[in-house]
Amino acid sequence: MFNHMTSNTDISPRFALPELTRFVTALFRATGMDAGKAEAIADSLITADSMGHSTHGLALAAWYLDAVKSGVMAINGDMRVVNDRGACITWDGLRLPGSWLISRAIDTALERIEQHGVVTVAIANSHHTGALAVYLPRLTERGLLVQLVCSSPAARGVAPFGGTEPLFSPNPIAAGIPTQGDPILLDVSSSITTLNSARQLVVRGERFPAKWAMDAQGQPSDDPNAVVSGGGSLLPVGGFDHGHKGYGMALLVEALTQGLSGQGRVDQPKGTPVNIFLQVTDPGAFAGLDAFTRQSQWLVDACHANKPLPGRPRVRLPGEHAMARQRQATADGVSLTAGVMDALRPAALAAGLALPQAL
Repeated sequence: MFNHMTSNTDISPRFALPELTRFVTALFRATGMDAGKAEAIADSLITADSMGHSTHGLALAAWYLDAVKSGVMAINGDMRVVNDRGACITWDGLRLPGSWLISRAIDTALERIEQHGVVTVAIANSHHTGALAVYLPRLTERGLLVQLVCSSPAARGVAPFGGTEPLFSPNPIAAGIPTQGDPILLDVSSSITTLNSARQLVVRGERFPAKWAMDAQGQPSDDPNAVVSGGGSLLPVGGFDHGHKGYGMALLVEALTQGLSGQGRVDQPKGTPVNIFLQVTDPGAFAGLDAFTRQSQWLVDACHANKPLPGRPRVRLPGEHAMARQRQATADGVSLTAGVMDALRPAALAAGLALPQAL
């Protein structure tokens, strides 16, 4: 599994993307949120569902609306510029929507990439970003290489390898690699799964598919409650045997997102802040885009041609299914996890909005 956030359980009928986008945008506009931020949230969540990242799609919308109501998510205003040296930018996100902040960071990178070749944006104190993969195609379709990672400096759900006490957030790492066809879209966490996935399993009364967690005593467990309420921890990528790999990934993400932004765990933040690192690279500033995609496409073709395991389909590349799902959603509508519309019904009624009709 290349996408740690995908869930295929209890899929509802499909909804037309334009109608769904108008509805979700209107829901957030009804809170007093300005249009650009509401549109960014709607696009991020619906694109996540379109790509199959259902745990980070509209299943998050009710939580986002609660965050607006409680003041945990800011809904208007701009970020604060901490530093700007042209190719290197640092912002304090002031708890504004993560999807909007990343969109603004991409805008900034696109404005400056021709001049600088590499543009890096570090953002502290954002609200939740949603699925990182949804932001990558906007850059890869322009022939740009992108790296996007984030951490939650107030969250503790993953113990360092060899320890038993939660310290890190799942610390996802995403990258978009242009090719001569569909891009390679990598989106993996430094832990085997995510805290959000664990919470959703608890709500559904389900367990992890395998022992992806560790209880407070340091014993392997498939019970998400061990993580959510039992003082346990998600295991880093590699698990008990090779978890030093995920541990190293988590350390790198913490350095990129918290060290470079200047805000992090040492400051003991409260709530649900997220720190973000975005780096966009123009292959044209190096050997050229044609040279780059000649190499990346060879890798794609070589992976596809690699003899698969007995009884298994062709080897696929990260993002391959996501892009296919997104094309299907554009043509035929997007499937939503069961219960998503029911969760949004109270907010829709309060805003005087009719729920969109399934196709």
